[in-house]
Amino acid sequence: MSKLTAAVGWIDDRFPLTKVWNEHLAQYYAPRNFNFWYFFGSLALLVLVNQILTGIWLTMNYKPDALQAFASVEYIMRDVKWGWLIRYLHATGASAFFIVVYLHMFRGLIYGSYQKPRELLWIFGMIIYVALMAEAFMGYLLPWGQMSYWGAQVIISLFGAIPVVGESLALWIRGDYVIADATLNRFFAFHVIALPLVLVMLVFVHIVALHKVGSNNPEGIEIKKKKGKNGIPLDGIPFHPYYTVKDIVGVIVFLMLFSVVVFFMPEFGGWFLEPDNFIPANPLKTPEHIVPLWYFTPFYAILRAVPDKFFGVVAMGAAIVVLFLLPWLDRSPVKSIRYKGPVFKAAIAIFVVSFIALGYFGTQPATPTYTMFARIFSVLYFAFFILMPFYSVMDKTKPVPERVPQ
Repeated sequence: MSKLTAAVGWIDDRFPLTKVWNEHLAQYYAPRNFNFWYFFGSLALLVLVNQILTGIWLTMNYKPDALQAFASVEYIMRDVKWGWLIRYLHATGASAFFIVVYLHMFRGLIYGSYQKPRELLWIFGMIIYVALMAEAFMGYLLPWGQMSYWGAQVIISLFGAIPVVGESLALWIRGDYVIADATLNRFFAFHVIALPLVLVMLVFVHIVALHKVGSNNPEGIEIKKKKGKNGIPLDGIPFHPYYTVKDIVGVIVFLMLFSVVVFFMPEFGGWFLEPDNFIPANPLKTPEHIVPLWYFTPFYAILRAVPDKFFGVVAMGAAIVVLFLLPWLDRSPVKSIRYKGPVFKAAIAIFVVSFIALGYFGTQPATPTYTMFARIFSVLYFAFFILMPFYSVMDKTKPVPERVPQ
């Protein structure tokens, strides 16, 4: 027996190392027909690790103080060795996180990964999404630039629209009557400690739930229903080494693209880092046009599309809540878009166009023309979900094969 085998045996006697390895990698059988869309789950995990590690390094020199926060970011960028790289990895990593998460969610949408028996898996994923939005929002205030300050001012003021408890809730979130040092400190605590712990826990639960019910696939076929005499799914292959190697290829391609952004265009034309955020926060000077970062703008456009502030907040919240209800709205007998009919394909195309359009209009001034278009696309966004129980039943579907095609 080698020393390594002996060491593993010693650990196994005290901790189920081999069991965990086998259950979640070596003997976890995934469908053999994964395609391009299945890269984004592992890439989301990669970006999460990047955010945690770079965040730890940034906290070593960042000052969560209203008088020193902006200067400490400049110090990191100019004087800390490789500080500019760590800061850009973290700042552009936030946008990269949402890109891979949105693509991961879209894959679940087109292949029906929210349908039975994966309803709880989808719910965990949506809770991760909401926690990620909170994490990004709180981190956005920390540079203490003009857009950070005024963006937080606008978003927190929305809580004041809630009847009865609104003003007290907004005051509690700010910790003061205006965005001030108390706000910065509590956002720093949540961004650096509380929410990362919640995210890591949720990701763990999400993966455990995934491995319990098994991975979905582009055909929407449950591979666990067809097993060989040895109990192994006939259409399954071990996740390791087959998909670990495949994921490494995806990671390499992603890192190449990510590196191009980090080294050559970290601001990405103002989409990842706005020009106004390179100006220190000034409570006495409002930026000409206040907008959140791009990954919030679809919901911001829905908010502005509604004339009444309270109902705008309700509509914005409903735009997120309705995503949680997807497993019960879709009543189609098939999972994958490959076997769904033309009505569903048209509906999802309209939904994608609406989401992207709302994202664009959320970055533009609230002119009458832009507001009109935002209202049209908001209606189309909600129509996708509200009408789903009807068109998912009426749609003509194709027969699903019993096994994954060769």
